[in-house]
Order: sequence, then C-alpha cells, then structure tokens
Amino acid sequence: MKKVNLLTIAIIILPFALGIYLYPLIPDVFATHWGLYGEPDGYSSKFVGLFLMPTFSLVIYLLFLFLPKIDPLKGNIKKFKNYFDLFILTLVGFLFYMYMLTMFWNLGFQFNFVLFITPPFAILFYLVGILLEKTKRNWFVGIRTPWTLSSDNVWDKTHKLGSVLFKVMGGIALLGLVFTKISFYLVVVPALLVSLFLSVYSYYLFRKNS
Repeated sequence: MKKVNLLTIAIIILPFALGIYLYPLIPDVFATHWGLYGEPDGYSSKFVGLFLMPTFSLVIYLLFLFLPKIDPLKGNIKKFKNYFDLFILTLVGFLFYMYMLTMFWNLGFQFNFVLFITPPFAILFYLVGILLEKTKRNWFVGIRTPWTLSSDNVWDKTHKLGSVLFKVMGGIALLGLVFTKISFYLVVVPALLVSLFLSVYSYYLFRKNS
C-alpha cells in the first residue's frame, strides 16, 4: 500500500502549493461556508481560507498515523490496514475536493455548491460502509461504544449492520441531486439516526449476550 500512502501525502501537499501559487489572485475576503441552498454565508481572510483546510487535512493524516500505534488493540488494526489506508486516502481526497470547490468559487466561478458536494458525501458514506465491514475491534476506528469495545461478537454484529446502513446512507445522500432543497437533511438526518440506532443496537446485543 505504499502507493496509496504516497498518493495521500501528495494530495495533502498539493493544496498548500496551490494556495501559495493562487494567493495573489484570491480576493481578500474568502467565502468559507455555504448555506442550505448553496449560497455563501460565512467568510474569512484569504490566508485562513487558503490554508486552514490543508492544515486540517495534515493534522487528520498525522493523527491517523499516530493513534493506531498507541491502541491497546493495535494488532487488530493491522488485520484491516489496507482498507484503513484506503479510507484515509478517501477522506483526504474528500477534503481536497471540498478545498477545490471553495477555491473555484473564490476565483469567481458560480455554481450550486450543494449539488457539487452531494456526490462526494454519498461516496464517503458508501466507503465508510466498506471499511466498517472489515474492521476488527479497536479503540480508534469504527463504531466505538462501551458495548462494542467489550465484545468481539457485539463489535462484529454491530459493524456488519452498520456497513449496510452506511451504504444505504450513500444512496439516500444521492437523492439530494434530485431533491436539492432538502439535500442537506438527506445527508445529516440519516447520519444522526444511524449513529443513534447503532449505539442502541450495540447495547441490545451486549445485554442479549450477557
């Protein structure tokens, strides 16, 4: 997976280079947040706008490198490391895509921001579903509740169902391309409901097995 790691690093470095190169072309007031209907409603200085998200991507990447090393169950992470590395690449790629959208907008290109972010959210949810299916019990990756962390059986069953639900969430998120006025809710509401349901489900499994 060295090629995957090198590609991840390249995607992290690229926005820093783009930010430096495009700095003179970007307006001093940088749009950084968009409302439910794709119109900008939050701004910052261009320095913050250009370099905050790349810095965030770098921090996320370093955390993903460091945290598994101190996991008491780090041996389990090695069992699905290839999928874990691909997930890191996907997440960094997602952040880079979001960065490029903000860059194009601030360079003067006008488009419906919500429509452009809907497909990558759908892809991210679906790939999270694949990752959940492959994860083994650990403290940093997956659906971590007191009950999944206490039992391999509860962990495996919760993640098996979670894998299906996250893939379904990806399909629901895609509906935002059609129902544009509620696209935000088609991403956020299922994510909240699934997270809550899986927490309750893991408790149910734990109680059932105890």
